[in-house]
Amino acid sequence: MSKIIVVTGTSRGIGKAIVDELMELDPNVVVYGVARTEAALKQLATEYNGRFFYVAGDISQKSVQEELVSRIKKQHGYCDGLVANAGVLEPVAPVEEYDQEQWLTHFNINFFSIVSLVSQLLPQIEAARGNIVFVSSGASVKHYYGWSCYGAAKAALNSYAQALACEKPSIRSIAVAPGVVDTQMQVDIRDKFGPRSMTAESLKRFTDLQEQGQLLPPDVPGAVYAALVFKGIPKELNGAYIRLNDPRLAES
Repeated sequence: MSKIIVVTGTSRGIGKAIVDELMELDPNVVVYGVARTEAALKQLATEYNGRFFYVAGDISQKSVQEELVSRIKKQHGYCDGLVANAGVLEPVAPVEEYDQEQWLTHFNINFFSIVSLVSQLLPQIEAARGNIVFVSSGASVKHYYGWSCYGAAKAALNSYAQALACEKPSIRSIAVAPGVVDTQMQVDIRDKFGPRSMTAESLKRFTDLQEQGQLLPPDVPGAVYAALVFKGIPKELNGAYIRLNDPRLAES
């Protein structure tokens, strides 16, 4: 029986890499993707004919989540795992400049929408004794100037992974920080958010990595996330927050 995996934020970057890596792992795997850019989703559906299905829309919208879950139930009736990858960095600003609405909007995208989607998929994933993988960030444990919303939301995600591990013994969960990856987010940090809202010291780390050719290609974290959700999260890492370069991942 084919494994059914949900991946959010699949139109580009790490999300697309996860889809590609899953397709390489098993010729029978089926992926359901969600992203706002329908053209990119259509391209994946064409490339992986009959193995990639999608819902185009904002995953923070309950209607999009419900459509996704409904399609999975109608077309396959079960789900083996989820990789929660979709997220945004903005707003980036000094902490005193955030207002309550910005906090709420950011958390709705980067945290509450994930909790909502997990809640809807949980009965199916529990029945499959499956896996839930959260794309976290080093910013969840180390602050970067201007990233208050982002760091806090990712820290909440780490805690949620622990909660699932503690309270839902039939599944496994993990939060993995991917490192600094060559994606559109890094372009935005260097060209848009950084010069306007970050300190020179905080921005320098990202510009230096790009100039030195040290940004990771998306397929590197993509392969790790794909393996965790498809092959299974090791028991000893259940509920953990972990970095991509942690040797325990290489051992698993």
